[in-house]
Amino acid sequence: MSKALVIIKSMGLGDIIILSPYIDQISKHINKPVVVLAQKNTHANAIFKHSPYVENVIELNKKGFFSIIDKIRPKEFDQTYIFSDSIRLYLISRFSGIKKNFHYAFFSKKGKNFFRTAKNFTQDILKKEIESQPKIYCNSKEVEEAKQKFNISNNKKNIVAGISASGPTKRWDVKNYIKLFEEINKRFPSRFFLAGGPNDENIIQEVLNSSIGENCLSFSKMSISQTIPIISLCDVSISNDTGFGHISSALGLKSLFLFMDSPPLSYGVYSKNISIIIPQGESIDSCSHNTKGKNKISFNEVLNKALELLN
Repeated sequence: MSKALVIIKSMGLGDIIILSPYIDQISKHINKPVVVLAQKNTHANAIFKHSPYVENVIELNKKGFFSIIDKIRPKEFDQTYIFSDSIRLYLISRFSGIKKNFHYAFFSKKGKNFFRTAKNFTQDILKKEIESQPKIYCNSKEVEEAKQKFNISNNKKNIVAGISASGPTKRWDVKNYIKLFEEINKRFPSRFFLAGGPNDENIIQEVLNSSIGENCLSFSKMSISQTIPIISLCDVSISNDTGFGHISSALGLKSLFLFMDSPPLSYGVYSKNISIIIPQGESIDSCSHNTKGKNKISFNEVLNKALELLN
């Protein structure tokens, strides 16, 4: 029976979620859960915690070489699927004694569409069409515990608010979010789960100190594993292009993404659950890295689309 290692070079939480359908299909192809080698920042342990297709996750050190080989050689994998054009990762695989290695063509990934590259790579290997919609698996006990602990009910609209982002150019102004939450709450009594980490404490506090603050709960001191059951209980997600938006989509939530400085063609069109808003004057094709359109996102467009999804 085959024993497969899937190697992920990408560092982002959203990246690992976008790649997850292809990992699932590799597991189905060999009829056995795979092992994933990924960087800590991807939070792969949390994303695949309850997945029937991933046996476990090994941490990929950015600078390690022989230390990584020492981790994987004893496991005697017979094949690897490397979602990268990295020669280093290929050599790690070969020096670990793995004879069958699938990988992106070397020096090929620059400028390519992230999700389509992964999709085409896996489809070419497995010789079949693959649906790009991710799915995060939850534990029903953890979901019920979250429901009781945080008093989540159908009496209010429960909204994941991805106010964070990987950089300031990718983040809609927090004052716009505060105004948005106030307007939504006028129409639907709502509760907003502020999705961000410890580094986002300043913008989270700005929301908590506002007039809508009493309707909000912060994720900043929670682990990703703790937030997943909560997110699964929510109605919709409104988010910058951030990992929490991708988690929401993979948990089946209708998810509104604001793209202002990243490409929706790579990070927004892979999921049927994602609705996209881009800066005025841009198109889905033109919006990309260095668009820097955070001040050209129409507030009325975001409000109207959010209310449409909530209805």
